[in-house]
Amino acid sequence: MMIDILDDILGTLALSGVLYFRTDFSGPWAVQVPTLQHAARFHLVLEGSCWVEPQGAKGIMLGPGDMILIPDGLSHTLADTPGRPAPSLETVLEEAGYDGNQVLTLGETQNSATTKMLCGHFSFRDGAHHPVLDSLPDHVLITGATREEHPWLDELLSLLGRRALTEEMGGKSSVKRMSEIVFIEILRNGIARTPRMDAMLAGFRDRQISRAVLAIHQTPEIAWTVDSLASEAGMSRSGFAERFREFLGVGPITYLTEWRLQKALSLLGETQQSIQEIANSTGYQSAAAFTRAFAAKFGAAPRDFRGQRT
Repeated sequence: MMIDILDDILGTLALSGVLYFRTDFSGPWAVQVPTLQHAARFHLVLEGSCWVEPQGAKGIMLGPGDMILIPDGLSHTLADTPGRPAPSLETVLEEAGYDGNQVLTLGETQNSATTKMLCGHFSFRDGAHHPVLDSLPDHVLITGATREEHPWLDELLSLLGRRALTEEMGGKSSVKRMSEIVFIEILRNGIARTPRMDAMLAGFRDRQISRAVLAIHQTPEIAWTVDSLASEAGMSRSGFAERFREFLGVGPITYLTEWRLQKALSLLGETQQSIQEIANSTGYQSAAAFTRAFAAKFGAAPRDFRGQRT
């Protein structure tokens, strides 16, 4: 049941893996990676080591097989050793003449130990929002110990690493798809551990609360109230509202309203349904009511938003 909810969330938010380069760095080297909004950057070390210093956090030395995920796309430094001056990623790419189709090389001493990495990010639809994303930590570290605890993730990362080093037809697309699965597994297994994430996953597993969440996801067009959702969960109104907020961090009607707008955002981008049809399928009594709610959330009327994306 939890997996169905996560699938719906990530599908609606349009999770997409983007691979931007493989590296072959030899010391001395460093690069400053800029902030990227609406994205979660990742770096997987295939060979060698890499010092990673996320913005506002302590630095971490990654070894072979280690991976770091930076959910908010915050700026961070990659280097062979701590404290090395780091030019911007834009400068590094320009100086290397990188066109996106080959390995990115960096460093002066070709005989020194090299660092081979797979670097990319997970992006979401413009305007995507959900408490799951809010609950992610500043960074998630996947080490050998983490991989031992989660054999499925270990196998997936091993396959991802092998595929990244080949030049076979379709390899880049395969890497992108596998990276998306890695992100889902990190969430599903609670590896992106924060108290808020733990509570949310517990809510998705909870026998009663999950029934209400599934009802919202499967039938957002129904005129749900706290009373009717509590009945769906088989709980009293007050007990349900308190427990829902305890698990998901927001009240049931707030969650319902936000989810309706995210579904509408998805339908605007992926279907040719009319504004009235989208309003009907997301629980709004009229196209005008839907337009007001959508514009208040996203700063543009649904028709204008669709035109901009087109």
